[in-house]
Amino acid sequence: MNAVTGAGRRIRRADDIAAIDFAKGGGLIPAIVQDADTLQVLTLAYMDAAALGETLESGEATFFSRSRGGRWRKGETSGNRLHVVDIVHDCDADAVLVKVRPLGPACHEGTVSCFEGESAPGAGFLAALEAIIDGRLKSPDPGSYTASLAAKGLHKAAQKVGEEGVEVALATLAEDDEALLGEAADLMFHLLLVLRMRALRLDEVMDVLRARHQQRTG
Repeated sequence: MNAVTGAGRRIRRADDIAAIDFAKGGGLIPAIVQDADTLQVLTLAYMDAAALGETLESGEATFFSRSRGGRWRKGETSGNRLHVVDIVHDCDADAVLVKVRPLGPACHEGTVSCFEGESAPGAGFLAALEAIIDGRLKSPDPGSYTASLAAKGLHKAAQKVGEEGVEVALATLAEDDEALLGEAADLMFHLLLVLRMRALRLDEVMDVLRARHQQRTG
């Protein structure tokens, strides 16, 4: 089977399944499941053509269980379903990457990921933090700093961004690395908060940065 590149690797419709080489794996292909927001790898499962077709039709990740010998929709029993955002196949068309938004732990042991436990790695933690902020805004807790600051309004939250920006600049020039990292963390937290208060997402900031990079390198 010829390798496919670019946008042609995206699997959106039942017709796209024909591009996948199920025969190489005896009727099954590996399905790497990744959080669409944090980019954390959640689990590795397997799909046959029927499971991939059901996933496309339902919008929920459905797999082939090698131990059970049949289809398995994640969350049927636990309720921890995986809402599918995108599916792409690899260069050899014999594996797929399934990007999802999970409704609970992906691992049967109750952890976010079967590989890395609770925390999204690297910059992916910013998306996880954004989700935590969302939760504080939607269900305010009297003891939550986030909810308390948001209740004071956008003007006060924006003022905190300004204050933290100044603190970062001062720490850059006059304090040690630990202090600078702490101030930078404060700035990033408050910036995420004001973005969500304006109904904007970190992904949208990344889109702007990506577009600028492409303009300058393209």
